[in-house]
Amino acid sequence: MEYLTVKEAGAKWGITSRMVNYYCSAGRIAGAVKKGNLWLVPATSEKPIDGRRKDTINENRVNR
Repeated sequence: MEYLTVKEAGAKWGITSRMVNYYCSAGRIAGAVKKGNLWLVPATSEKPIDGRRKDTINENRVNR
């Protein structure tokens, strides 16, 4: 299996390496393994969904 570093995965997905590191430590990237102090991400992994935002319509908003 081919692996990417956190920095390479971040560049591929358009996010920071810190966010990729967070996703790995939170277990949100399937197959990610830690070797020493380095996370390795499978090259075929998909970017996890950012759970900080919801894509719903604000029901409290008044249409004018």
